[in-house]
Amino acid sequence: MILDDFKLDNKVALVTGCTTGLGQGMAIGLAEAGADIAGVDFQADPTQTRKAIEGLGRRFLYLDENLLSIEPINRIINRVIQEFGKLDILINNAGIIRRSEALEFSEKDWDDVLNINLKTVFFFSQAAARQFVKQNTPGKIINIASMLAFQGGIRVSSYTASKSGVMGITRLLANEWAKYNINVNAIAPGYIATNNTAALRADKVRNAEILGRIPAGRWGLPEDLKGVAVFLSSRAADYVHGYTIAVDGGWLAR
Repeated sequence: MILDDFKLDNKVALVTGCTTGLGQGMAIGLAEAGADIAGVDFQADPTQTRKAIEGLGRRFLYLDENLLSIEPINRIINRVIQEFGKLDILINNAGIIRRSEALEFSEKDWDDVLNINLKTVFFFSQAAARQFVKQNTPGKIINIASMLAFQGGIRVSSYTASKSGVMGITRLLANEWAKYNINVNAIAPGYIATNNTAALRADKVRNAEILGRIPAGRWGLPEDLKGVAVFLSSRAADYVHGYTIAVDGGWLAR
């Protein structure tokens, strides 16, 4: 039955940036579909995420690591294998944004954003794919892109560059790894009510401009990504490779 193909029973998912916002929403969604969850964040409180996931009867492992560098990646993968015995799904969600006019943008703000939003995404994907190949099992990798993978935006030079890069490497990795039964896809969230967009929502002028363009007439919620995250993590998406799915309330259709 088709609904069985969406189930994630006995799957192990690793979600970065798991304690708030999009990462928390997707982690809970995967747990609702049956997966056990390993979550990564840095100097954050995992209590809310843990309570939601364990309340569903699923296992939750929290790992406190700083993904501004790739140093922790192999340690994280090894800890997941030690705890759960395998890895089936990786969601590369952790990321940051820095805002400044392009004329004033600093090298540090460029490097910090590119490091976590793009470099870490690539090398985390590589480590997960190596684990899938070692296990000789199919795998799912979901990268979190953005509307700014399609558009330029303003005052977010490094973020736009990083998210455009995420969409590009998603395609490349899909091309190389489909032969291993590894699906690599991406989700491009629209304007979602999270910590990263708090400044925009607090700006009455920008908030009105943004809402005026969204056909759905509202900011998205982390819960709005649950369905597509479960789909891309499941057998139902076995023939979906290298695609970036927008979850944007119709933003790109305008």
